[in-house]
Amino acid sequence: MNVQLFIPCFVDQIFPETAFNMIKVLEKAGCTVSYNENQTCCGQPSYNAGFRDECRDVATKFVNDFSGTDYIVAPSASCAGFVRNYYSQIFDNSSVHNQVKGIQKRMYEFSEFLTDVLHIEDFGAQLNGVATYHDACAALRECKIKEGPRRLLQNVKGLELVEMKDVETCCGFGGTFSVKYEPISIAMADQKVTHALATGAQYMISTDLSCLMHLEGYIKQKGYNLRTLHLADVLVNGW
Repeated sequence: MNVQLFIPCFVDQIFPETAFNMIKVLEKAGCTVSYNENQTCCGQPSYNAGFRDECRDVATKFVNDFSGTDYIVAPSASCAGFVRNYYSQIFDNSSVHNQVKGIQKRMYEFSEFLTDVLHIEDFGAQLNGVATYHDACAALRECKIKEGPRRLLQNVKGLELVEMKDVETCCGFGGTFSVKYEPISIAMADQKVTHALATGAQYMISTDLSCLMHLEGYIKQKGYNLRTLHLADVLVNGW
């Protein structure tokens, strides 16, 4: 099975190791993985900021970069959800409308590709300790991802998964929301981290590094003993 990687901006610049770990998992599953070095952004930041024309320019490049028939897999439900749910509006009644529809059908977030396309839930990973899972808003609401990541984590040897209170509540990141409404964003992070700590977890795991980046900053500032991990980083642990 041929897979093209889409690596979001913040993963490329801040968390590249997660992208390499995703490759390891996909190759272990028997996929042939490729990476187009010309790729840039999906266009979501400019769209959310109201720059729709600029977003269309960036999104057009994405469409051109990912032409073909391969599956497109990203370690981010935020980006995957944006392509699947908003590209139809961006390219409505355009010459690439049908091409966009094809891309939307081939676009997957990492965990849902493993569980819904490959139908593999056990990668032989091992991580000793207690973990809690954070439902990223984009994963839960844009991509309808809920049980898949939990099933993957339940197959990690040595890992005890404990649900936190208000697990579906936003962590407060929300892209530019955390900049425009910093006090609210910090309060939401405090609530999320407090609920995670109450479970006794050593690890907070999610599909989206954007959420984890926000939460990790708050955790470090407070000096809490809680580590954030992307699902891909967990699934390669113990090989």
